[in-house]
Amino acid sequence: MKTPRPTRTRRQFWVDPRFVIGLVLVVASIAGVGAIVAGSDRTTAVYTARHTLIVGDQLQPTDLVESRVQLGGAADLYLVPAPDLKDGLLVTQTILAGELVARSAVGDSSGSDVTSVVVDVPGRLALSISAGSLVDIWSARAAGPSEFAPPTILVGQAVVVRIVEPTGIIAADNGQSVEMLVPKGNVGAVLEAIMNGDALAIVPVNAPAGS
Repeated sequence: MKTPRPTRTRRQFWVDPRFVIGLVLVVASIAGVGAIVAGSDRTTAVYTARHTLIVGDQLQPTDLVESRVQLGGAADLYLVPAPDLKDGLLVTQTILAGELVARSAVGDSSGSDVTSVVVDVPGRLALSISAGSLVDIWSARAAGPSEFAPPTILVGQAVVVRIVEPTGIIAADNGQSVEMLVPKGNVGAVLEAIMNGDALAIVPVNAPAGS
């Protein structure tokens, strides 16, 4: 007589509800963070200047760096990357290195109404003055030997092209030469002041205290 085999009881799988709830919370948290990150990434690709660009410069792709920044509703005010940069764009306002390139700072024509002149300035320049700086040229008319009239602005908002570094001890004592872009209508006045021996000075526009 055969002995009956004992029947094997199938073990039921049991899941702790707390584990399920915790798993659901983790998944929901990850999804929520992903949604927040995706929603908060509202950056726009725009151009920044690789180096200082001054009035009259022709804009080249090598002058620009693509950056992503948050601009909100102001994105249309800046130059955005394009497959082919439009030829003939000229800088109409000084753009400092690392600065966003505003659409208003470039145009199809720019340098036609300005020209460069070199002005000798006695003494030292303000530390804030460099290539691309916006400056006012002040002039004190020579009234006699070592006598000058009160200074007045000869040219407002000229753009510094470069500072000619002095060479030698004598040149350093005599000051510096600065090449600047000035409106063509002011060139005659600047040259007259130079020829008359008027005292000239260059002052940064909106210079911070201590500059």
